[in-house]
Amino acid sequence: MSYRAPLKDILFDIKELADIDAVAALPGFEDAGYDTAAAVLEEAAKFTEGVLDPLNWEGDKNPSSWKDGVVTTTPGFKQAFAEFGAGGWQGLQHPADFGGQGLPKTIGAACIEMVNSANMSFALCPLLTDGAIEALLTAGSPELQKTYIPNMVSGKWTGTMNLTEPQAGSDLAAVRTRAEPQPDGTYKIFGTKIFITYGEHDMAENIVHLVLARVAGAPEGVKGISLFVVPKFLVNADGSLGARNDAHCVSIEHKLGIKASPTAVLQFGDHGGATGYLVGQENQGLAYMFVMMNAARYAVGMQGVAVAERAYQKASTFARERVQSRPVDGSTPGAATIIHHPDVQRMLMTMRAYTEGCRAMATVAAAAYDAAHAHPDAEARKQNQAFYEYLVPLVKGFSTEMSLEVTSLGVQVHGGMGFIEETGAAQYYRDARILPIYEGTTAIQANDLVGRKTARDGGAVAKAIAARIEATEGELGKSGSDAAKAMQRSLSAARKAFVEVVDFVAGQTKAQPNEVFAGSVPYLLLAGNVVAGWQMARALLIAEQRLAAGEDAEFMRAKIATARFYGDHILSKVPGIRHSIVEGSAALAAMPLDVL
Repeated sequence: MSYRAPLKDILFDIKELADIDAVAALPGFEDAGYDTAAAVLEEAAKFTEGVLDPLNWEGDKNPSSWKDGVVTTTPGFKQAFAEFGAGGWQGLQHPADFGGQGLPKTIGAACIEMVNSANMSFALCPLLTDGAIEALLTAGSPELQKTYIPNMVSGKWTGTMNLTEPQAGSDLAAVRTRAEPQPDGTYKIFGTKIFITYGEHDMAENIVHLVLARVAGAPEGVKGISLFVVPKFLVNADGSLGARNDAHCVSIEHKLGIKASPTAVLQFGDHGGATGYLVGQENQGLAYMFVMMNAARYAVGMQGVAVAERAYQKASTFARERVQSRPVDGSTPGAATIIHHPDVQRMLMTMRAYTEGCRAMATVAAAAYDAAHAHPDAEARKQNQAFYEYLVPLVKGFSTEMSLEVTSLGVQVHGGMGFIEETGAAQYYRDARILPIYEGTTAIQANDLVGRKTARDGGAVAKAIAARIEATEGELGKSGSDAAKAMQRSLSAARKAFVEVVDFVAGQTKAQPNEVFAGSVPYLLLAGNVVAGWQMARALLIAEQRLAAGEDAEFMRAKIATARFYGDHILSKVPGIRHSIVEGSAALAAMPLDVL
């Protein structure tokens, strides 16, 4: 089954929930209103459906390979990446000064979803390049920016993020890669990095590695980490490529999913030291890398939405074609397609509601990011930045955990055929499994949500979100429709449970850290569920208005039905999760570790 970009739903979110025309009123985005969004997304749909989608299954069957330090990507990937760059897709969100199109994240995020739905393994290369560009825009010297950013924006070169080491894992305080200052102002880099996405490949002329390392004499822990640009090929003064740098791929991993994406082990400095260029100031590398990591975390959340959408489309198509058993209500005299069975309908609606809810949440987050960076009013920028920062762990954590359930349901809808690789349903399940792990596991996102996003400000931002949710409840009450009333009940109960959890986290993190952090992941899932449910409630209200005005009745009715399902079947879980967080830590602590 071929991928079809869900343009109507994406454009609904961009127009109605993110208010793209308000984004277009921000300085620098004047030409990025709804018409521009629609035109860009239509072209993105053509590219992803026509070029990337046909390579997706091929990449799973014929993944990237390594031999003698050289990585060869899946046949067709190199040409597809050339078309990706030529189409301007890598530079979509990046500044025009460096060859980009300067479009808002609200539009860029939608394109990220489509690229990942069509071919997640392919999409990982531009995802990491985007992060490298962001890091250099934030902290790179004018010389570094001029040398590297235009070629990455054009797709001529790609970028990587080098954090993890064999002994360090997610604990960056344990990074041992070292950087030795040289008389000419460069550094020699020595060390090993693992799990480097597209750390070596044949799709671009050069690869720009951003590498965390320690300069001799640096403080211990994360305060002593610096960031360096270490290109695969050195760059001459005139911009041409020079000698091969002392950075080499010694192997690639054999993975459960995303098989076409080469995950490399990189060795720096085995032949005298790799030449590196300091980004910003020494010992500030982690702060700079967090710019890249946050960009990647949001994008990984979009990957969760993307693979969920792909799994839903495939399951829905199969359910309409697969004939098996007579419906329980006797509505057909013999066997019917399985979409007539109530439990299959429940699974498909769960897949659809989760996907649409997380898409809506991510789209609203993207609009907040745009306002945080471009709004002329400082207070508005501050409020939008706080809102966006609170949502990033939700977009990353909840959307990726959601994708596991949705892709698993996709296999279940297929029944035994789903367990067979030839049907393709299993690929989405396998591909999705990495999403709650990389760029910070769900627990790491949850720790961030507890410590930096809730306890630090006493829950102020979270409660401000709750106040906005309560206002939406009031609007639901005014509607009077059965769907709005049902959503109001679910949203109100969820919002109250959310506030109780926020109070618990903000009030007890210092006094009872083990108790609070035992519930950190449930808190993230609860918060993500509430925010996604809130956006579905807003979508329900807007769809009712559009339906009354006679606009696209089929789509609006489906949106109302999906939103109500979200409230009754997904948002309704929140009060129970609240109990496990606030009341459930004693049950966890009761088990002795030597028994556990």
